[in-house]
Amino acid sequence: MLVLKEYWYKGYPRQRFHFYNDAGEWLQMDKAGHVFTAYFFSKYSRELWRWSGLPRKQQIWLGGLSGFAYQSVIEVLDGSSANWGFSWSDVAANTFGSAAMISQELLWNEQRIQFKFSWSPVRYPDPVLQRRANDIYGVNTLERILKDYNGQTYWASVNLSKFFPDIKLPRWLNISFGYGADGLYDAYENVWDMPEGHSNNYSHIRRVRQFYLSPDIDLTRIPTRRKGLRVLFQALNMIKIPAPALELSGGRIRAHAIQF
Repeated sequence: MLVLKEYWYKGYPRQRFHFYNDAGEWLQMDKAGHVFTAYFFSKYSRELWRWSGLPRKQQIWLGGLSGFAYQSVIEVLDGSSANWGFSWSDVAANTFGSAAMISQELLWNEQRIQFKFSWSPVRYPDPVLQRRANDIYGVNTLERILKDYNGQTYWASVNLSKFFPDIKLPRWLNISFGYGADGLYDAYENVWDMPEGHSNNYSHIRRVRQFYLSPDIDLTRIPTRRKGLRVLFQALNMIKIPAPALELSGGRIRAHAIQF
């Protein structure tokens, strides 16, 4: 919460609590972020409850509800910010992320489909776009990781051996389906007003959805007896391993030697 206060809400005006429908903004990249974050906090909160020794079902439900509660606090902060508002579509995305953890644990007693995140720095050679990116996405690396939708990719990483047990595959081998976007400089279209009083129209830049297919590694399925390594693998497993990928965007398919 301190990180969000410093890098997300700092400098933005506050106002009375209000609602806002942002379901169509940013090609739903923000919604993908809500799903991932709710899943992430639900999963690792469950691990803490497991460590505490609670019974299995209590671990699962408390973990999932803890993740959802954390995200709900963010919605309250949004509702008191002049730049945002309490969003029911955000709540729906939060619910989906937490429910993904809970349902898999209740159904399979494990996470066969894990949500992951990756980010690559984006260059903005046009000085106008560079200023715009600085204004809405921040100027340092942590701000860009949190905010820059043009550099983010969210993944659903599926463990193959669990869904195809008859095929002898490594237990750690996953296939990941990714979603990203490019060309985003405002919520709905690439037109924005400047403090100086004029408007910038960059509507000629296409706003495109990016879909990826890539192999991945489930670090938690790498056998080790070292508790420290198991904890490290759990923590790092939220990040998509860089790997070759196919991308579908703008009606074209492209191959990447390495996609992160």
